[in-house]
Amino acid sequence: MASSMLLLSTLPRTFASATGRNVLRSALQVRASSTTQYVPGGPYTHSTAIIRGTVNDPVEFPHPSKMHGSYHWAFERLLAASLVPMTAAAFVTSGSSYPVLDGLLGLSLVMHSHIGFDSMVVDYVHKRKFPIIGPILTWTLRTATVGVLVGVYQFNANDIGLTELIAKVWTA
Repeated sequence: MASSMLLLSTLPRTFASATGRNVLRSALQVRASSTTQYVPGGPYTHSTAIIRGTVNDPVEFPHPSKMHGSYHWAFERLLAASLVPMTAAAFVTSGSSYPVLDGLLGLSLVMHSHIGFDSMVVDYVHKRKFPIIGPILTWTLRTATVGVLVGVYQFNANDIGLTELIAKVWTA
């Protein structure tokens, strides 16, 4: 649009007559309409970035999964809400007396963090637009989550535990 305005403004008045405008418009429209398809997010060589079919084809809906949609949303909210009483219980009790609370608190904190970081990766570095780095970041996050879970288990089993750590940090 801007290029056609620029061309029209720089042309002499004689060429910009009614017939000249129609010729120029038709030339620009032929150039603008090409045989390539529009690819959302830009053209890639990845096979999933090419639109196939027509506008009259039915939409293929994904299969229902309990890991997506309202079940996933409800689980995230329940997990976030349960962290408040578990952290409060960590202040009241001692970790050596309640190792189950240590385990639940450690697992809940790590899973809450994983879900938050995974949402950021899915929203901002999705694999449709970033076909190489998107899956790499997803698997890096999964690997880091497993590593942190192992570390929290070792800390709870062989050291003072999360509830004792929270109590010491709070009173320090």
